[in-house]
Amino acid sequence: MTDAEKLTLLQKLTGETDTALLSACLSMAGRKVLNKAYPFDDTITEVPDKYGMVQVTIADYIYSKRGATGETVHKENGIDRTYESADVPPSMLKEVIPYCGGIKSADA
Repeated sequence: MTDAEKLTLLQKLTGETDTALLSACLSMAGRKVLNKAYPFDDTITEVPDKYGMVQVTIADYIYSKRGATGETVHKENGIDRTYESADVPPSMLKEVIPYCGGIKSADA
């Protein structure tokens, strides 16, 4: 899934037309995915294709939380909101499998 396809999908999910805002959400979501998938390698900057939908889903979550960042409980007119955590919920990243490499010898 290309970045343009992710942006188009996120636009359809949110109804938002501000592409700069949605791109920022996708970028933040991509960083979350990469931090989980490659916890010890900061050199990888592209989200693997198999995690494209996870990135879009997390970007939608980030977009939806705007104005309510860190909210743990909110009750108003019969609507109750509680977030799993102040960050992206761990359940959204459960599909992302951390990559682990082997120990490299000094001779290699």
